[in-house]
Amino acid sequence: MPEYHVSAGRIDSHGSEATAKNARIVLDTDMAGRIDAFILAVMLLVSLAACILNGAELVMPMLTFDLPGIKVSLHGVRQDRPPKMLRIDYQIVVDTDESDARLDPLHRDLQR
Repeated sequence: MPEYHVSAGRIDSHGSEATAKNARIVLDTDMAGRIDAFILAVMLLVSLAACILNGAELVMPMLTFDLPGIKVSLHGVRQDRPPKMLRIDYQIVVDTDESDARLDPLHRDLQR
């Protein structure tokens, strides 16, 4: 089974950072906010977008699917108290010559 390790810690009162393998990402944990880092709700959306893109990479060979490009856009609505995501809407735009009938199985797989 695959295993993953992520470390996260406070840099200072303006932010934190998370690391995994040789990658590093700055997290906006500043109570005043900062424009050069992701807030935590956005990190959730980024993770979901990455899962969709990775899912497409995994499914394409099985479906023998020609997909030169794919773009995922997400929009989330967050409630403050108690904190939770109320809704996440997504749009997947694919650059392909495949028919709509061939796109349907890809979309179903990505929804899983």
